[in-house]
Formats: sequence, C-alpha cells, structure tokens
Amino acid sequence: MNDKLTDLAEIDLPYRRKAILRRVEFDGGLTMVRLVLREGTRITQVDLDAETATALADAMTAAARDL
Repeated sequence: MNDKLTDLAEIDLPYRRKAILRRVEFDGGLTMVRLVLREGTRITQVDLDAETATALADAMTAAARDL
C-alpha cells in the first residue's frame, strides 16, 4: 500500500489529547480527509469524503459559536 499522506493540521486538545487532520490519496485515485484522535496510547482514525468532512466542519463551527 503506497497511499500518500499529507499533514494538514495538528491540534492539542484538553486532557493531553490530540487531533490530527491529514489528506489521504489512495492508490486508486480516491482522496479523503483523515481525522486522527490520539488519547494516550489509544488512536482512532476516520476517513471522510468531502461532503462528510464539510458537514462535520459546519456542525462543529455551529456548536462552537453556541459556547
């Protein structure tokens, strides 16, 4: 597997957690945004298509405005 990863952002979160955004270009030509959440030794990663990444960003922006 020779997928190309490009780091887009790294954000320190409360309680020593970290969020990382990466652009992933798969061998077949598909491109997605990868959200990686690090909590100590636990790592969760989710690949998002453009539509889903936009919907998540919009929802987070709206939620942050209400804080």
